[in-house]
Amino acid sequence: MLKKARGEMPESVFESERFAVPKVTGHLQGNRTVVSNFFQIADTLGRNPEHLLKYVLKELATPGTLNNSGLILGTKIPASRINEKIRKYATEYVLCSDCGKPDTKLIKEDDFSFIRCQACGSKHRVKEMKATL
Repeated sequence: MLKKARGEMPESVFESERFAVPKVTGHLQGNRTVVSNFFQIADTLGRNPEHLLKYVLKELATPGTLNNSGLILGTKIPASRINEKIRKYATEYVLCSDCGKPDTKLIKEDDFSFIRCQACGSKHRVKEMKATL
């Protein structure tokens, strides 16, 4: 039975490759900070860019917008602080709290949001952000 169960599990459960949260790249433009790889970060995390944007703006307490060149923040913010907030987002909304893998999906059931792990099958409730999932 154990062999049958292992055969039915996805291969990602047995992979031990390390997941690294991407670092931001960007520049200062006057009084603004431009994060040029914001869409790549959201894609690597497997999340909607608007969801990540809402979280980052709330955590940094700054205005910002998305455009074709990436994320434009309304104030000068060091890359280390933005990286810290993106790591925090990954911990809360991407990484499985049971197995630690990033193979998760955000799902909404009734009025609650959950993170479901595709690798181990666990499901945990996450804090609602009132953003489109």
